[in-house]
Amino acid sequence: MPTAIAVTSSDLVLPPHDRQTPPAAVQPQETLESSLLGMHALIEQHGYVIALHQASGATPEELAVTRRLQTVRSVLESDRIALLGVDLPPLGLALLAQQLRQLSACDFSPGVLASSVRLLAHYIYAGAVLGTVAKLDRIPVTLKAHAKSWMPGAQFAVLAAPRPQLVRLNVAGQEPLSGPEFGTRLLVAQGPQPPSDWVTATLAPAWKVQGAATVPLPEGSVRWWGTGKLVEFAAGLCDVSVLYQLVSSVRRETCHWCGLELIGDRCGFCAAPLREPETAPARALPRGAP
Repeated sequence: MPTAIAVTSSDLVLPPHDRQTPPAAVQPQETLESSLLGMHALIEQHGYVIALHQASGATPEELAVTRRLQTVRSVLESDRIALLGVDLPPLGLALLAQQLRQLSACDFSPGVLASSVRLLAHYIYAGAVLGTVAKLDRIPVTLKAHAKSWMPGAQFAVLAAPRPQLVRLNVAGQEPLSGPEFGTRLLVAQGPQPPSDWVTATLAPAWKVQGAATVPLPEGSVRWWGTGKLVEFAAGLCDVSVLYQLVSSVRRETCHWCGLELIGDRCGFCAAPLREPETAPARALPRGAP
C-alpha cells in the first residue's frame, strides 16, 4: 500500500486527478481516542503516514490541532508518523497534499516522499485577491497599504509563496504579480464576498496556466487571510510524470538516525539533519619534506 497522506480537515482534500491518485486521510479526528484509533489503522494499513499541518503564524485552533497530532504520535510511540508543518496558505497546502498523493502511488520510499515536501512547496505559487489587508498578518504589509485598504473599492493581489509580494490592483502603473516560469494548473476558490474576477480574467492568462479549476474555499482561508472578501488561488505542477522527475532528480541520502532515505538536508520523519561527510585527517609530512 502507498504511504498515507493526511491533512487536518476534509476541506483540504482536493478531488483526485485520476483513478490512480490515492485518497487523503483526515487527522486528527474529533476526539483523542478516535485520533489514536484512526492513526493506528493508517499505520497498520499503509506502513507510514505523512501528516501535513500549518506551520508559522498558526492560530490557537491550529496550534491545538498540531498538539493533538504530537500527542497521537507520542502515545503510539511510532517512528512511522511524519508531522510536517508547511508555511503555505490553506489552498496551497491542499495542492501540496494532492501532489504528495499523486507521488505516493509511485515507487518513492516513505523517507523520500516526506523529505520532498519542502522541495514541492517551493514550486507552489499561492496567494489571494483581497478586498482589504487591514487584518493580514501572515506576510509583511506596509503602513501605506494598510491605509489604502480602507479606501472604498480597494483591491490587493497578494502572493504568500514562494516569495511574499503585495500589489494594489486597478491603479496606474500596476506592478505585475510574479508568476511561475513553468507550466502550472491553477486552482481558484472564491470567498463568501469575492472582490473581483481578476484571478481568472487577468492572472490566469498572464501566467499562461495550462488549465484552471474552481474548488471550494477551505474553511481556514478566511482566518488565514484576515477577510471574507477574497479569492484564493494556488498554481503548481499537476503532471505526475513532471513531479516524479523533479523529486527523482535530487540525490538521495540515508538518514544517520532512523535509516530512512531522504533528499535535501533533513529527514522528514525524525527531523535529523543530514550528517556532513567526514573529511579524512591530513597526513603529517615526514620531517624534512618540502
